[in-house]
Amino acid sequence: MTSPSVYIPEEIFGFLGPNGAGKSTTIKILTTLLEKSSGNVAIEGLDVDAQQAQVRRIIGYSSQDVGVDNDLTARENLLLQCSFHHMAKDIARKKVDELLQTVKLSDAADRRLKTFSGGMRKRLDLASSLVSDPKILFLDEPTTGLDPQSRQDMWDYVIQLNRQGMTIFLTTQYMEEADRLASRLCIIDQGKIVAEGTPTQLKADVGADKITIKFKANDLSSCEKAKQLLSKLPAVEAVGECGAGLASENGLTIMTKNGSAMVAKVVRALDEAHISIEQLTLSVPTLDEVFLKLTGKTLNVIERKEAVKPRGRRR
Repeated sequence: MTSPSVYIPEEIFGFLGPNGAGKSTTIKILTTLLEKSSGNVAIEGLDVDAQQAQVRRIIGYSSQDVGVDNDLTARENLLLQCSFHHMAKDIARKKVDELLQTVKLSDAADRRLKTFSGGMRKRLDLASSLVSDPKILFLDEPTTGLDPQSRQDMWDYVIQLNRQGMTIFLTTQYMEEADRLASRLCIIDQGKIVAEGTPTQLKADVGADKITIKFKANDLSSCEKAKQLLSKLPAVEAVGECGAGLASENGLTIMTKNGSAMVAKVVRALDEAHISIEQLTLSVPTLDEVFLKLTGKTLNVIERKEAVKPRGRRR
């Protein structure tokens, strides 16, 4: 498959794949931290090899490993980043206050990072990547190793930045994260892009939605009657055997396109036929099913502890 198309301004582009697929290598090439072995790479028309300095002026980068100084306070870390960008002291102080407020660290601004939790360090690292007001922000698995609440907070920050007009390139191994954040994404496996599109488009390519109906206990006759009736409805692709693959023997599974629209038709048809049901559920294809279909395997996420570089420095 060809490489992904050029970025769309102000979108969140998701780069989804398992550990070792090539996500971090790609993002390091895009952020001028690693030379490519072949091909052409440009950001806003700037060659990432020949025009590295210009590229770095318009991008921000937050890596998997938190690059903050453990012996400094949060404020001192951000002021240090401002000095790397040759920012005037009064402007830098104002910028730091704004960033601390953005990531909700104002109350901890003058605490040393050795007292910070992993989630707080991640938030400070994100703030560091925003010092230069980048047009494009690269986030390399920003929530790996975080607890659920910290992960949710990070998602909220990313959405907020995007709504303010920032383009975000996000690598992740979490299906839920890609589905929640990305307006467009591509799936990479073993160094190759196997699919690209919106989450909705990719899930639609998998196939039909699933409507599961459960009937009252000991009412197998209603299940069989419903099967005959529903199999004749337009857009119904398949109707499973009563009880097949279900915990209850009184269940029926229907595969159909546009399941949300079909639910009303199914309920209406059953009601007109005087067939009572106990429960009806609708499930749509997931990105897990997309990945399974494209690669023949599931995406197994192996959590790793957050790595903290005590005296990390950004380029």
